[in-house]
Amino acid sequence: MAGDMSSSPLVVDAFQAEIGASEPWPVDVCLYQQYAAEQITFPDYAHCLSVKTFLYMCGLDFRVEQKTNAEEMSPSGKVPFIHVGAFLVSELDPIIAFVNARGFNLVSDMSDTERSEMRAYMSMIESILVNAELYLAWLDETVSTEITKPRYGCPYPWPLSWMLPLRKQKDVRARLSSNGWKDKTIEQVCEEVRTCCQALSERLDEQPYFFGDNPTELDALVFGHLYTLLTTSLPEGPFAEIVQKFPNLAAFCKRIDEKFFKQEEN
Repeated sequence: MAGDMSSSPLVVDAFQAEIGASEPWPVDVCLYQQYAAEQITFPDYAHCLSVKTFLYMCGLDFRVEQKTNAEEMSPSGKVPFIHVGAFLVSELDPIIAFVNARGFNLVSDMSDTERSEMRAYMSMIESILVNAELYLAWLDETVSTEITKPRYGCPYPWPLSWMLPLRKQKDVRARLSSNGWKDKTIEQVCEEVRTCCQALSERLDEQPYFFGDNPTELDALVFGHLYTLLTTSLPEGPFAEIVQKFPNLAAFCKRIDEKFFKQEEN
């Protein structure tokens, strides 16, 4: 296994000629994440769900491997990551590039303008919803103390079970400080989430997917984050209520869940 492979899309592109569409999708592809039932935090769950949805939308087979040390195994230190043949690729954008290099592409029929618009919406998700999730999970006193830290630290013996969540919280605080989110109030964060949902709702309108009748990676990304916000039980945080105020977004999540995830129950 080439565990030292960078997850950069540039590296993925460099391998495109070698691993192109002529090579079939392997039957033993694994997606790695932490244990969902007791360990994974809800921001990481949203990322994992987005990648799963993308792979399902591409019609690709894979199995999920839950590992306590999934973050340490990942080439970027983040989950999820996939093991495909000799390659390890982590996070959604590099995984999309890798899958596209294999000949599976959800946006091949889109115009350059549509692709640019799609990427702009994906960037909005990253800059708003991802930061809002990190804020609520790690900076909100009640959520971090009662939910996030215990989940993150549960696989480890004391004192690691206490030290590692504090280190992670420090890293998240530094990220949110660098982009101006650390000093926001929860009301300001909720307003950011509401603005993001308004933009997504207007783009989706009454369509089945954000760009018409066929799914794109934007649909996978939006579903991963909105479905997580809708279904995660937290002692604080009105994010679910905000999403529910946009009926077409809630219906979109239900539609994606029924179409692509009922197979997991069979």
